[in-house]
Amino acid sequence: MAEAVRLADREGVGELSMRRLAASLGAGAMSLYYYVASKEELLDAMIDVVFEEIELPPEETDWQSAMRRRAISARQVLARHPWAIGLMESRTSPGPANLRHREAVTACLRKAGFPVLMATHANWLLDSYVYGFALQEASLPFGTADELADMTEDVFLPQLPPDEFPYLNESAAVLAAAGYDPAEEFTFGLDLVLAALEALRVPT
Repeated sequence: MAEAVRLADREGVGELSMRRLAASLGAGAMSLYYYVASKEELLDAMIDVVFEEIELPPEETDWQSAMRRRAISARQVLARHPWAIGLMESRTSPGPANLRHREAVTACLRKAGFPVLMATHANWLLDSYVYGFALQEASLPFGTADELADMTEDVFLPQLPPDEFPYLNESAAVLAAAGYDPAEEFTFGLDLVLAALEALRVPT
């Protein structure tokens, strides 16, 4: 399974096939069917590997800190495995790590005082935020704040003449000068989401 994940990390899940995996392992394609019955079963197992890497919300802290750590961990894991973003919620035969993760998240929210329906709302909101940010981050044409600053000066600002786009020009120039890092947006938004959810729980 580790080799399948490495292939997907390197080439994308669209390039993954039983034949491609078998070749990478130096085995016959048919021999893989002894371990997994289909590509769908293979994907189930691969997604389970991804869930296994995500830190469970710790029990020894308050719910916001626990869910914050879990969300930050999930974002880091998805940065390593961007192919998994669109598959995290698609599996109809979840593996043991997947189920343990979901049980731990639900338990954290329920023990914090969220009724079942509100815990479900909170879970959907947090996952949507994490997956959406991870997807957007994976598609950015730069990887660091320094690369963004260089692109702003060489690519973006020339497309934003101040007489036509005064606010965009100003924002680009100020953010580049300040060393703005879009990666910091994740915790900014996450903390807003957690603060909003706090008002919806019933304290225990």
